[in-house]
Parts: sequence; C-alpha cells; structure tokens
Amino acid sequence: MFRSLHMKLVLILVLLILSVMLVVGTLLLSRVSSFYIDEFRAQMEDVFTTQFLTSLQSEASGDGAPERLREMVYAYSGPLGLDMYRQCYILDRSGEYITGSDAVTGPTLEITPNIVRALGGEVGDRTVISDSYMDFAIPIVSAEGDGYILYIKDSNAELSEMKWMLFKITVQVVLFGLLFAILLSFLLSKTMTTPLENVTKGAALLASGKFDRMLEVQSDDEIGELTRTFNHMAETLKETLADVNGERNKLNTLFLHMTDGVAAFDKNGKILHMNPAAEEMLGIRFSENLTYDDVLGDLPETGSAQDAQNAATVEYTRGDRSFQVFLAPLGVEENDRGTMAVLHDITEQQKLERSRREFVANVSHELRTPLTSIKSYTETLLENPDLPPETNARFLGVINNESDRMARIVKDLLTLSRLDNGKFDLKLSRFDAGKLLENVYDAMLFEAKNRFHTLTLELDEKMPEITADRERIEQVVVNILANSVKYTPNGGKITLSGHARGGELFIAVQDNGVGIPKEDLPRLFERFYRVEKARSRDKGGTGLGLAIASDIVKYHNGRIEVESQVDVGTTVTVRLPLGETA
Repeated sequence: MFRSLHMKLVLILVLLILSVMLVVGTLLLSRVSSFYIDEFRAQMEDVFTTQFLTSLQSEASGDGAPERLREMVYAYSGPLGLDMYRQCYILDRSGEYITGSDAVTGPTLEITPNIVRALGGEVGDRTVISDSYMDFAIPIVSAEGDGYILYIKDSNAELSEMKWMLFKITVQVVLFGLLFAILLSFLLSKTMTTPLENVTKGAALLASGKFDRMLEVQSDDEIGELTRTFNHMAETLKETLADVNGERNKLNTLFLHMTDGVAAFDKNGKILHMNPAAEEMLGIRFSENLTYDDVLGDLPETGSAQDAQNAATVEYTRGDRSFQVFLAPLGVEENDRGTMAVLHDITEQQKLERSRREFVANVSHELRTPLTSIKSYTETLLENPDLPPETNARFLGVINNESDRMARIVKDLLTLSRLDNGKFDLKLSRFDAGKLLENVYDAMLFEAKNRFHTLTLELDEKMPEITADRERIEQVVVNILANSVKYTPNGGKITLSGHARGGELFIAVQDNGVGIPKEDLPRLFERFYRVEKARSRDKGGTGLGLAIASDIVKYHNGRIEVESQVDVGTTVTVRLPLGETA
C-alpha cells in the first residue's frame, strides 16, 4: 500500500504534522511546569528576605521557639501562598517534625534533598520539573546556637490539574490536525505524482536507447523544470559516455597523489599498479617484475595473492610503522579477478590510542588512591565513635587533605580540557614581571624554609612590563618552583631569577637537587608522566603540573626549556615575548 510515492507523501505529511503538534504540546507542558516552579521560588525569595530571616533567628531560642516561628510564618501565609496544597513545617536539626500547618502528614514527612541541604547549613531551594512536589527549606539558627529547619512544601496538585487540561486540549488539536493533514496531503501528492509518472515513462524510453524522444513540458514549476532537465540529460548522455575515458585519467591522477597507498595485482599475483604513497610506505620501488609475494607476502592471514582475493582488512607492522590494509577483489568475472590493496598508515593513530589508555588508567589511579584513603578513614570514624579527640582530628585532617588532592586533580583536568578544546581564554593585561616574581617568591618562601632550603630571588635592576595573563603566568612559575622545592632533598639551594634579553622575558628556576635522567627529559611535559612514579606519588604529585604549565606558555607564544644533570641539579627556563601576545 505504501510503496507508491503518492501514499508515501501522504504518510510523510501526516507524520510531520503529528510530530510538530506533539513537540508543541510537550514544550507547552514543560513551560507551564517551569512557570509554576519559578513562581514558587520567587514567592519564597520575596518573603524570606534578610530582614525576615533575622527576625526568625531572634525568635529561635528558648522555650516555645517552634510555636513562635510557626506564628511568624503564618503571618506571611498570603505572600507564601499557604493553602490546602501548600503547607509549612517546623523541623528540628535532625529533620524530625515539631509543628506546622499539617499535623497529619508532618510526622511522616519525607526527608527531601532540600531538607538535607538545610540540615547541612545551606538553603534548600532546588526543584526540578520531574518532581511531584515543590519545596523550600531554610535553616534558622539563633545566636545561642538553637537551630530549626523551616520547610515549605507544595503538593503540585494545581499544576497536575493544569497539565491534564492542557493534555486534553493537545489531544483534541492533534486529532483535528490529523484530519486536516490527511485531506491536504491527498490533494498535494496527487498534484505532484501525475507529472512524475510522465517522467517515469520517459525514463523507460531513455533506458531502451531512444535518446531522441523528448517529453512535453506542461508547467513552469519545479516539475516542469525537472522535465526540461530530463530532456537536456537525454541530449547530453552521449557526450557523457564519451567523457568516461577522460574521467578514468582523472582517477589515475587521484591514485597518484592520494595519501593512502594503493597497489593492484592481477589474478596471477603480478603487479599492475602501485602509487607513490605505497612505495614510500613499503619501501619498495615499482617494477613490472614485482609480484604480490614481493610486496605483501608477509601480511598475516594472506600468504598469497589467491588468499587475498576475498575482501578483508588486515593490520600489520613493518619496521617502526603500523598499517591497516584493506584487500578487495579487482574485476567482475570471478575467474579473472585480481586483488586491490589499500594501505592506511595508522602509526600515529595507535600512538594516540596508547596515550588515551594510559591517560584513563592514570586518572583512574590518581582518583582511586585518595578515594580509598577517604573511605578507609571514614569507615574507621563511623565504626569507632569513641576514638580520642586528637585521633578524630588527625583522621579528619587526612580526609580533608585527600579531598583537596582530588579537587586539585579535577581542577587540573578541567584546565587541560579547556586547553584541548580551544576554550582557554587568556585575560591579557600589562603588568610588572618583577612584582609577579616577588609575589611567587614570598608565597613559596615558607614552604622552602620548612624543608630547610635556601631560596634566593635574583632580578634585573629594572624588570620590564609584560603583556600576558598574570594569573596563568603566576600559576606556571608556582608549578615549576613547587616541583623544585618538593623534589630537592632537604637543605638544598634554589634560585628564582628573572631578566629581559632580546625582546623576551626569561624566568628561571635552578636547584641543586637529584636531577632528571637524560632519557626522561623528552617526556617531562607529558600528562601524568613522572620520572620516579613511586617517589612522586609519595609526595602527592599528579603529573599534570608541568603539562599545564607547558600548554599555558605555548598559549602565550613562549616556550619552556629544561637543563638537568643527575646528582647535580635542574634548571627550568620559561621564555615569554615582552610584546602583545596572540
């Protein structure tokens, strides 16, 4: 029934109108829900001003505080919209019901996410469309420390009634629209398909080789234009066939210059064609004496030309390069088929995949380690409530430090994400480079003294101004200097210096630490790469600091250079242009 174009057009138009109406109905219901939620939130914000909250806090202490709070809220029952659908409750600091406008459901009141936020000292004002209620919870704490939760909950009954009414209206409109669409689509499709039937008959004549039969043009619309185009096609078809040979030459040119390698062999395995890309990939020069075994005989699973005559994709490595080879039959007759091989270099792709896997593994490890510590110490605290206060404080300190560590990892990952996605905007300004280095020196001096280091600041007598993102450049210097302080053995000597030369600002951090092996220097700025992984993890490193620093410096059209010698020390130099940066 629906194989004809006429019925397909009818069906398409009906489905289109139905889809539009359903989308509009859904959007309308969503907008109504959003309006009710916004209106509820606005009412709460209008009533619970700073002044009103101060009044509530002043009444939240002493005997009878819950009743006084309830009476104060009742005084605003009009602005709050309290009615049979919207009730208020006074809860204690554990979330238990004390008093309110609904004594029936109050004792069995559900602890909602907003109540949980209020118990944590925050204002609970988040509501989503999918919830079956709207609520608002705010903590009330007196000066004496007495605390209560003021909770407003709306059952959304009015909203549900409004949604149901809109749904019924939408269904009525959809039914009427479908009837109208069916009538209109029948008329429209008939108008379109009649001329197309004529064109179909003409195409059948053209397929039989009758190029001189022209179709009559009956209108000036798109169908008429199609008919004229069809006639023109018949006139130029002979010329098109003559151009096939020319297109074949173009195809040969394409093979010659394409980046993927192409090699073709006849049914006996003798080479027919090899483009320059294949020669470069395989390290073989084209010769008419070459065979399939000479070129691709070492492919796994396809030892000979006969084995390769079935379509297949094979990956293999030759030297330090990896290839994906697509093998396909060449020719029409089964007894006369050769083989076509297309070679795609996937060396870089595999390197990227290995980097991706390493990145995911490192992120998982870095996040799992603090999570394990947090869980272990938390379980200890929960299972042993009678621990000494100093032990409690020490455990909570560990949990706090591990949380900070996770936050730093996530922050670094977000920074790298912005750098990768091109969403890392620089806030350029003109500032004194000497002042920036002095600030970094002052910030790191205490940490250096804790490790008994001698930290020295060496600046030119007159330091220049530089156009850059001050906050990001300071982050770069802090990352580098922090690494030097962290990985230099106690009692070391570290120098932070800055000077201008040749239109560039040179910022250098030099230490007399353990140094970096020569083989590790090229990978020093890779993400999560660490010279000594075990030692770095013991000191809390993530392996992201230098990667972020390198990307930030590149964004400023600068570069970072590292010189190091094992057991002698390391010097990291940042070079930045003094003028405007891109």
